[in-house]
This record gives sequence, C-alpha cells and structure tokens, in this order.
Amino acid sequence: MMSIKPINVACLGMGWWSDVLADAMQRSDKFVIRSCYTRSADKRAAFAAKYGCAEAKSYEEILADDSIDAIINTTPNNVHLETTKQAAEAGKHVFLDKPIANTLAEGRAITEACQKAGVVLALGYQRRRESQFRWIKKQIDAGIFGKLVNAEANISRDRLGKIDLSSWRYQAEGMPGGVMLQIGVHYVDVLEYLMGPITAVSGQAAQLVLPGDNPDVASLLLQHENGALSTVNASYASATENYVMNIYGKEASAYFDLRGGLRFIKRGTETVEQIPFDKNDTFVDELDEFAMAVRGHGTPETGGDYATRSLGVIRAGIISAREGRRVQLSEVLADPNA
Repeated sequence: MMSIKPINVACLGMGWWSDVLADAMQRSDKFVIRSCYTRSADKRAAFAAKYGCAEAKSYEEILADDSIDAIINTTPNNVHLETTKQAAEAGKHVFLDKPIANTLAEGRAITEACQKAGVVLALGYQRRRESQFRWIKKQIDAGIFGKLVNAEANISRDRLGKIDLSSWRYQAEGMPGGVMLQIGVHYVDVLEYLMGPITAVSGQAAQLVLPGDNPDVASLLLQHENGALSTVNASYASATENYVMNIYGKEASAYFDLRGGLRFIKRGTETVEQIPFDKNDTFVDELDEFAMAVRGHGTPETGGDYATRSLGVIRAGIISAREGRRVQLSEVLADPNA
C-alpha cells in the first residue's frame, strides 16, 4: 500500500472496542490520534493518557477543530445516526463500527448524510479480510469451486460470567437481535462476500444461558442470488470460542475452523490439502484502507450502502424468528420503517 500523509483522527466513545481500534492505529503509519471524547471523564482521561492524545471537553469541541480529518466512532448503535451526521456536517470523515445502526431507516440516513457532505464512510467488517477468506474468495473467482451450492458458518463464544450485562451491547434496546446482530453479522458478511448476495432469510433465536432480555443463540438459513443455500449459527452460550466456515462447490470445497485451520479438497479425489496462511492484521488493513480513501485513493470495501443492506439481512432474520416465516430481503429493504 502506498505511503500517504497520516490523517488526524479523534476517537468517539471510550469502550473496550475503542482501544482495539486505537491499538491498530498505533500499528499503522497512517494515523495520528489527536483527540478523544466520551461522557465519562474517567474513561476520557484514561484513554488520553494511554494514547497520548488531547482530552476534548465535548464532541462539539472536536467537530470545531479544523485539524481533525476523521472520527473513529465506536459509540452505541442507537446514537450512530446523531454522531455520524454531526461529523459529516462538520466535514469529518467517519470510520464506524458495525452494525451501521439498529434500523435500516437510520442506516440510510447515515449513508445519505455522508454522501451529501462528500465525506468518506467506512464500516468495520474486518472478518472478511482474514487471510483464509481472501484465499477462498480468490479460488471462487478463478472458477476453481465451480457452481457454489452450500455453506455453513458458526461463530461461538462463551460469555457466561464474562460480560457486563448493563452494557448496551447485551441489551435488547441497544442491540436488538442479540448475538446475531452483535457477532453473527460478521459471518453473514463473510457468507455474502464468498457466496454472493443474499435474497431471503429464515431465522430462529433463543435465550438459553445468559441472563437478560436478548437472544444468546441464533440461527439463520440464507438463500443467495445464485440459488445456493447457507446457514449461520451464532452463540454467546457455548463452552468455548470457535469459528467455522465451510464452503461447498460442485468442483471443490473448503473447510475452515479455528483450531483445524484451512483445508481444501477437489472433486474426484479423497486427498484433503492443508492450506497454509499467515494471520493478517485485519484491523490495520481496514483502517489503512479508510485512511487511503480519506486521502483520495480508492473507496472503502464496506461502505454505507452495503452496511445498510447487510443490516437488512439481520432484520429479516429477526422478523422471520418473530413471525415464523421466510422473509424476502426485498420486503425488508422496501419497508421505510424497518
């Protein structure tokens, strides 16, 4: 990737994810963290001390600072619209953590605000950038898999006794759809990236282990535009962390899981090939792409229009689970209140 003048950023929202992204920016040569803001004075001070940046007294102070090029926005979903619209109107580019919002209406409004202001909007879908998925995508695009027919994905974590149930991330109001919107959305994105656009969704959700009011287990059956079917299971209630992504084509198949790595087999052979890959820094990759776009080089791989459509898949799954029916994505995308 070419060298550019580093962009000056301010971090908004001082949760644990803000540190993940700030750490990644420090591993990059394309960012300078200039300022930060959150309503908690203690969190603000701790972040400023850790990353050597200024401690803004208000969001308005950051927006009025002409030296700030962009906002790294890790605020709760339900204030994404307000905070991103303010940034866009102030001429600030925005890197926004997924999901884009809790509703499609807000997702569209965020996208339109950034487009109207002429600022870059990038969404944090880092999982698709993992080396094993880039390798699979390359083989699919080269025709090695032949006709894609089926896929299965699982993203599971153990959160019992390990989470702050008062956090917005685990509340129905802050994260409607529970585990599927919080982490399942990543593998929905990977499935769409590898298998093609999703057109219909059937969903089920349950609350089995964690206290609170939000599903901790969820499953989606997805139909893709090419006719292929895929499933994605997401859980906060598993014994341990695991990730699975199996892609089946008529001519070849690939199998990935967290502990077994990436394997590949072609039709007509029983030999399963272990595919070596280096673990890449997906956070730096997506942030560097954002910085390049801010400097006028390219566009983000996952922007506002895509992120809104991806949210539509999750919303369709929520409707399906609630109403017990298969939901066409076109139905959800056409609903102004979805």
